[in-house]
Amino acid sequence: MRKTWRVAVAATAAALAFGTTACGGSTDSKSTAGGSKEDLTIGIKFDQPGLGQRNPDGTYSGFDVEVAKYVAGKLGVQPDYITFKESPSAQRETLIQNGEVDFIVATYSITDKRKEKVSFAGPYFVAGQSLLVKADNVDITGPESLNNGKKLCSVTGSTSAQKVKEKFAKDVQLQEFDTYSACVEALRNGAIDAVTTDDIILAGYSAQSPGDFKVVGKPFSTENYGIGLAKDNTELRNKINDAIEAMIADGSWKKAFEDTVGKSGYPLPAPPQVNRY
Repeated sequence: MRKTWRVAVAATAAALAFGTTACGGSTDSKSTAGGSKEDLTIGIKFDQPGLGQRNPDGTYSGFDVEVAKYVAGKLGVQPDYITFKESPSAQRETLIQNGEVDFIVATYSITDKRKEKVSFAGPYFVAGQSLLVKADNVDITGPESLNNGKKLCSVTGSTSAQKVKEKFAKDVQLQEFDTYSACVEALRNGAIDAVTTDDIILAGYSAQSPGDFKVVGKPFSTENYGIGLAKDNTELRNKINDAIEAMIADGSWKKAFEDTVGKSGYPLPAPPQVNRY
């Protein structure tokens, strides 16, 4: 297993000065106590426009990416020493537990069940679950209209589709794929009737294909996005919480939002209150 940042953190805490620049800035020093270059492997989504996306040129963009860069900078790690690893919803806890990532910033809702396996810093954003349908669809206006055998898609490892089935539409047919982009393509070709996940994710897909899709209904849940990390790593969690609070306070959080998912027309929400749980 590679030497992760969370293993080195105790030995290098004194060197990781907190006075770093916004959005991926860092201190001049990148050395650990052993003299090796410090690095981070951060889990993100690769297929969520405006949030976490791998671009054709191999770069990464989105609000989650900007949050990850900012946090890394506050931990003393420069952008050139960040490796982004794709973290599908169903694999996030495993990636953390196996030490394949140092932390995950990937529209990762904080839940009690997940906290049994991993720890969370944050939240750094609060979203709400909604529905994406074709632009010309007039039948689906919210979760209550998904009965009569309509086909609903979400991703494996997400609680979104099951929540709709349990609370709103008992006879909805659930379809699960590995990625939301696969759900959106199924919606595009008529294989399913709606996609459900958080409204900010759906807004990104809608903006990516203007005129093809629309987000319908009012949000019907509260999703607190946290940064997932190894269970009970209190030192790292506290440092990430400090970074999130600094990002909000110095205006970098607002700028990161406006430069990324804000371009979809999704309104700027109030910044969240970090929970020191």
